[in-house]
Amino acid sequence: MIRDEELEDIDLLTEDIPVEAGGDGQLYEHFRMEVDKGQVPVRIDKYISEHQPHSSRNRVQKAAEAGFIQVNGSPVKSNYKVRAGDVITLMLDRPHYDTTIEPEDIPLDVVYEDDDLMVINKPAGMVVHPGCGNFSGTLVNAIAWHLKDLESYDPNDPEVGLVHRIDKDTSGLLVVAKTPDAKTSLGKQFFNKTTHRSYNALVWGNFVEEKGRIEGNIGRDPKDRLRMEVFPPDSEIGKPAVTHYKVMERYGYTTLVECVLETGRTHQIRAHMKHIGHPLFADERYGGTDILRGERTASYKAYIQNCFKLCPRQVLHAKTLGFVHPTTGQQMDFTSEWPEDMTTLIDKWRSYVRVKS
Repeated sequence: MIRDEELEDIDLLTEDIPVEAGGDGQLYEHFRMEVDKGQVPVRIDKYISEHQPHSSRNRVQKAAEAGFIQVNGSPVKSNYKVRAGDVITLMLDRPHYDTTIEPEDIPLDVVYEDDDLMVINKPAGMVVHPGCGNFSGTLVNAIAWHLKDLESYDPNDPEVGLVHRIDKDTSGLLVVAKTPDAKTSLGKQFFNKTTHRSYNALVWGNFVEEKGRIEGNIGRDPKDRLRMEVFPPDSEIGKPAVTHYKVMERYGYTTLVECVLETGRTHQIRAHMKHIGHPLFADERYGGTDILRGERTASYKAYIQNCFKLCPRQVLHAKTLGFVHPTTGQQMDFTSEWPEDMTTLIDKWRSYVRVKS
C-alpha cells in the first residue's frame, strides 16, 4: 500500500508503537507463536521480523521497549535470544478486533468510474481505512458497498482497493483500483512519482517568496507519537520527503497555498509547513488552532474563533489528481472543488482583506 498523508494505528507491528500502554493497564493477546524445535538462539526482534509478514525489526524493537512482547508470559527486551520451545506473544493495551472489511451503505462522491478504477472525492471527517477506534464507517467500508455486486472485487484482498490515502480531516481526491492489474500499475506510478497531485491549504503567516521547496525527512515525533517531525535530509532518521509550494492568495495573517508532493509521507504537508513556520490553519495537532499571527484585539480574536468554527479541521484539500490509465494508457486528470466549509472560510478571509484595505 502506498501511503499518502495518513497516520493510522492499524496493527502495532505494521505501524509505530505507542510509548507506553494505556487504558486500564490490561493487556490483550494479539498473536502467539511457538519457536520451532532445533531453532538456534537468535535475537527476538530478528526472529519476529522474519516470521511475521509486514513487520519490521525496528517496529518489533519498539513493541519490546513498550513491554508488549512477551516470552513464556514475561516481557522481554529486543535483545532477548529465543530458544526452541519459547512461546512468544504480542500483548497490546486494547482487545483484538476483527479487521474484516464489511460493506456499509455510506454515500460516496464518485467523480469517475470504469471497469478498472474509480476516483472518489472524500469528505473531511471520514476515516479512510479501519484502524484503532475506527472499525466501521470508513471509506473502504463505503467502497465495499458500492462494489458489492462486482464478484471480482474482494474488499479484503490487498491486491485491489485504495492505492493511496489521505488524512481523516483532509478532503479531496483518491483513486481506487478494481483489479489487481490496475492496482499494480497505479502503485508503480505512485512509487515512481509519475502521478500528479496538488493540494490547497490555508496556512498561518505570510510568505516573502512566491514559491518554494521544502526538503526534510519525515519521522515520528519522539515526544508525541501521533505527530510527525521533520529531520535533516542527511540524518538517516525518518523517510525522505519533498514538498513544493506556491502562493495562491495572501490575506495578511494567513496565506492560501498550492502544495505539490514529490513524495507521499504521513502528514507530509502538515509537518513540512509547521517546520518552516507556517502551520496549517485550524490544524490542532500541529499548533494551527493557536492564534499565531495577527492583532491582539478582542475583535480579531473573536474573528479567528469564528473562523475555527466555520472549518474546525486542518484546511487541506486534495485538489487535483493525475495518472495514466492502467489499461488504455490515456492520461487521466481530475479536479475537485473545495468543500463548503473551506469555501466559506476562504470567502471570510477575502472579505477580511477587503475591509482592511
